[in-house]
Amino acid sequence: MKMEMKLKTAAAMIAMCIAGGVLAADADKLGTELSPVGAEKGGNKDGSIPPLGAKSTPKDGWAYGKNREDYWEYSKEKPLFSIDASNVEKYADKLSPAQAVLIKQTKGYRMDIYPSHRNCGYPDFAQANAKTNAAHAKIGTDGWSLEDVALPGVPFPMPKKGIDVIWNYLALYIGVGMEMPSGWTYVSPRPGSTEPIKAGWESALYTPSGKKGTNSLEDIKGLLFGLYYSYTSPAAFAGQGLVASAYFKNDDETFYYFTGQRRVRRLPAYTYDAPVIGFENQYPVDATNLYSGTPDRFDWKLVGKKEMYIPYNNFKFNDGKIKLSDAFQDHIINPALGRYELHRVWVVEGTLKQGFRHSAPKKVMYFDEDSWIAVAGDDYDAQGKIWKYKENQNIPSWEVGACVPTVLDMYDLNNGRYVADNVVFGTGKDFHWLVEAGNNPHMKQSFFTAESLRAISER
Repeated sequence: MKMEMKLKTAAAMIAMCIAGGVLAADADKLGTELSPVGAEKGGNKDGSIPPLGAKSTPKDGWAYGKNREDYWEYSKEKPLFSIDASNVEKYADKLSPAQAVLIKQTKGYRMDIYPSHRNCGYPDFAQANAKTNAAHAKIGTDGWSLEDVALPGVPFPMPKKGIDVIWNYLALYIGVGMEMPSGWTYVSPRPGSTEPIKAGWESALYTPSGKKGTNSLEDIKGLLFGLYYSYTSPAAFAGQGLVASAYFKNDDETFYYFTGQRRVRRLPAYTYDAPVIGFENQYPVDATNLYSGTPDRFDWKLVGKKEMYIPYNNFKFNDGKIKLSDAFQDHIINPALGRYELHRVWVVEGTLKQGFRHSAPKKVMYFDEDSWIAVAGDDYDAQGKIWKYKENQNIPSWEVGACVPTVLDMYDLNNGRYVADNVVFGTGKDFHWLVEAGNNPHMKQSFFTAESLRAISER
């Protein structure tokens, strides 16, 4: 009988490992050998990556609406050096392939490298959920869906598969949501033109899994996020808007208000690589925040870790007082606004499954080990050639006590154009992350419906 019990226990432990959980002894490494969300605590051998530090907090006197960089303790730092076409080969081992191509072929492009700071944190309740998830969260039998997860919290702080890392980012904690009272999506001019696309809008993002405490997928009705956009400019865009609901497992829903028709229409195919309306096929839907949407069409391989120069602590991209014309040049974003640091990243390679199509059938993405933010990505075309380089700017959000992605930059290495989204330059405004929903009308699931969009748009 004792032997039978031992065999059953061993079988259960093996089954748990296969399902995605780790043994309790391994989970106990979280907060001791590893950070509470799975990062290596130590720095690298030469000290260019420091040990894990304390969570970032602002200097006294900061409040929402004040310039964040003015209250950041490292705001006066200067670059250690720069990487450009003249020395890119020297640093190639710490760049992605697409980063290296971008630097080599784009006149004037450079990366200013600053001292590295590891000050991303997570609230206590999210850390506790991450430890629970280490032993219990799993990937479904379909090979991609997320099950038995406690949120907010990293689903797989000790990942074994690429899909684990993908969910660590898709389920990222940013509070219960974020509002942008004014922002831009910018697309640089097409070859032979000097006219960019500049679309102004107001936006709200609702993430119900970010509610304090512990939430199951059932508690949040399976909703990953709700998204609202209302365009304010140019004249061709003004008045158009959308609401979208993305789910952990169900199909996404998107409704769009067309001003010319004065109607709300459902867009059933507004997912994956469908082009975002109005941007000349330069911006696929699933490139939002570098990668978003349902991850079911790719096989995700966990390649491992590497040291890499990535966007980090870039408060300048949150400065609404910087002029749009000072930030965006014809072929590049002003390099003086960039801030890159050396960090360890998880590398995940996505390969399109048979039977599906996608304009970028291979993706390689890079995830910061401390925050799980997708900080960079390389897209490959159908011929296997490097096509696009994408990156997320990111900062610590002092409101929610965690690092968050902000502006998306995306460079097309074939036609020389770039896209920048979630831009606040020239607006005088800032992102606003919310810890509590309160009575905010945007922070409820019922807001993201066709009826709600129709009521807003037809006022």
